Amino acid sequence: MIDSNILKIDKITSSKVSRETLRELEYYSKAIIKKNKTINLISKSTEKTIKLRHIEDSAQTIDFIDKKDIKICTDLGSGAGLPGIVLGILMKPKKPLFKLIFYEKSYHKSIFLKEMAEKFNLNSEIHRKNIFNEKNLTTDVIISRAFKPLPIIFQIAKTNFKNFKYIILFLGKSGQKILEDSLRFWKFDYEQKKSLTNDDSLIVKISNLKKKNV
Repeated sequence: MIDSNILKIDKITSSKVSRETLRELEYYSKAIIKKNKTINLISKSTEKTIKLRHIEDSAQTIDFIDKKDIKICTDLGSGAGLPGIVLGILMKPKKPLFKLIFYEKSYHKSIFLKEMAEKFNLNSEIHRKNIFNEKNLTTDVIISRAFKPLPIIFQIAKTNFKNFKYIILFLGKSGQKILEDSLRFWKFDYEQKKSLTNDDSLIVKISNLKKKNV
């Protein structure tokens, strides 16, 4: 199993991640910065810290993804492919049939996603569609980074997906309160881990999501 801790900058040469994987992550980082000159993929202010702010931030979810019962991951509002492309690159050597499904309604961003998925030979589907208009979707994991607030992601999961096992989300400094507030309207189990890239942030894995009758 890949451990997210080995992806920290000072440990990125760990033997647990192949040189080819590291090269692909480096290529991907440079591709984002290059494309960022013409379309808004990431904030300009984070280009110099892309490995920490975006690549490693995305990669740390591998602890929740690299599981036997997870074969399909759906990335909502993926933008540049963060975290989906990063996870695809990391999972490819271990599980080549691991499938990624991207929903990104922007034409230019969806084209970039397609180019990256083809470049890294990822088992993927890129849908240039508004996720709110889709119905009866099936996946193992719904993942989202900087797309919509937690309550909206929950509503998408229950309204637009027929089947899913887990939801993985990035939460900021008020993440614990957001989780506690959500328990007033939703019933769910969750695991959480402190972000490796931001002391004030959390990564959470939600399961058994059900709407309460309130």
